[in-house]
Amino acid sequence: MKNKLAQISLLIILSSIGFSNLSYGQGAQTSGGVNIDGSWYLGEGLKEGDYFEYSLCEIDLNDCTPINLKMWIKGDIQNETETLWDSKVVIVDGDKIIKGSMGLGKIAAEPILFDDDLADYAIAFKSSLAWLSTFATGNEGDRIHGPQEFRSATWGKLGPIIGGSNAQLITNRVETITTPAGTVDAIVVGWYSGNDNEIWIVDDFPFPVKALTYVGIIRSDVPIMYQFTLLNYKENVMNDPFKDVKETISKEELLGCPTEFFDYVSSRVSTNTHSVMIQYNYSPETPIEGCDIDWRISFIDRYNDIKILDKVHYDIWIVDEEGNKLRSYAEDLGEDNLFNGFGQAHFLLPIEEKAGIVRYSIFVYGTGPEQEEPDESIRGFAIVEIEIYENPLLKKLNAGVISASKIPDWIKNNAGWWADGQIDDEAFVQGIQYLIKEKIMQIPFTSQSSISENNAIPTWIKNNAGWWADGQISESDFINGIKYLIERGIIRVS
Repeated sequence: MKNKLAQISLLIILSSIGFSNLSYGQGAQTSGGVNIDGSWYLGEGLKEGDYFEYSLCEIDLNDCTPINLKMWIKGDIQNETETLWDSKVVIVDGDKIIKGSMGLGKIAAEPILFDDDLADYAIAFKSSLAWLSTFATGNEGDRIHGPQEFRSATWGKLGPIIGGSNAQLITNRVETITTPAGTVDAIVVGWYSGNDNEIWIVDDFPFPVKALTYVGIIRSDVPIMYQFTLLNYKENVMNDPFKDVKETISKEELLGCPTEFFDYVSSRVSTNTHSVMIQYNYSPETPIEGCDIDWRISFIDRYNDIKILDKVHYDIWIVDEEGNKLRSYAEDLGEDNLFNGFGQAHFLLPIEEKAGIVRYSIFVYGTGPEQEEPDESIRGFAIVEIEIYENPLLKKLNAGVISASKIPDWIKNNAGWWADGQIDDEAFVQGIQYLIKEKIMQIPFTSQSSISENNAIPTWIKNNAGWWADGQISESDFINGIKYLIERGIIRVS
């Protein structure tokens, strides 16, 4: 990154630059421009072999919990009559690793095609890392949305939801910044209406290197809209950097959990102190062990049932029949309590409790700015009892029968070839032993028997392999067949 950006840096001594129409976040600026020749658009300078790594958060993706996004430009891919950049992507989201592909536009390097399991991340990519494509694309014939000049007084007017009625996107200044990827001379593009919303770009570099922006409301504790930082950049990467990355199966897929929520159980209840009315909605109607409950909670003024309180400090506790706290959602996240500036909370709460009646306590500490002690005049709690249903897949996971690591595609190919007689038993068994060695398939050691007198693999196992390769049976069914071979000593686990 440092060598690359040394080549494409602006080659300017900052102390000698003249700036025009600059100000630093006081009021809504409507004109800017820096005294530098050149222009920029999203995707400028992008080429085959480029590798990027970003830390990124976006408000609609896990409430701006940061993820790690790695992207490698493999080459071109065709989408009907349009040629796109073929980008291979790895997302590290907490304990999840997702691999896939995105097709990025050539006019603006934003996601146009993407794998289904990358949908949420592609949307976050477009609304954060690729947000400037709204104003700056590679279309030379577009006088409004084509490449934008650094000297321009404004790059365009923002919508009222983002920046207010008078906010303009402007080039504000040149600044030397240091990221984990290196030190660069960057041009700061932003809008200034109550908060400094800024994006750092570098001439001839395809994506911004840094950004920090806020939701378009004027108050002291505005939530972050998106934030990102370039962690690494390499050129001329011709071999797949992700070939050894192992993708994990999402908890939802592994345990058969719902991922879309439609039918909500809704009710309204007062806290024990009658200080706050709580409107709660949760889905699914029949939650199961190991999955998530989608909660939507509104904190309502006790004197006005259409007035929603704001700046609420709260938590979700799991309590026993005596009201004693067993678990705190805030503590699970490493926080003392939760905060919602708008009084309408929406979150996914993991179910860690066993099947049966679980008592959720919606605990309100008070109201006030996030960084201050809350006003406790409305302190109180409300209990919501929910029946949690048993999940048989959770038992299999805990027993080691199924694993959270996806079986590599080449194993599935091997299974199909083996079922068709194109490879022998030994080659197939070697692939299975690889899965066990790498802990992709976990089999309890105690389930092993002594070496079988008959090492022949039953025909139904071979049929299973073929059906699994063709997508006719699930991965767990295939793994159960392999477990059978290990239990009978046909495959040995060292």
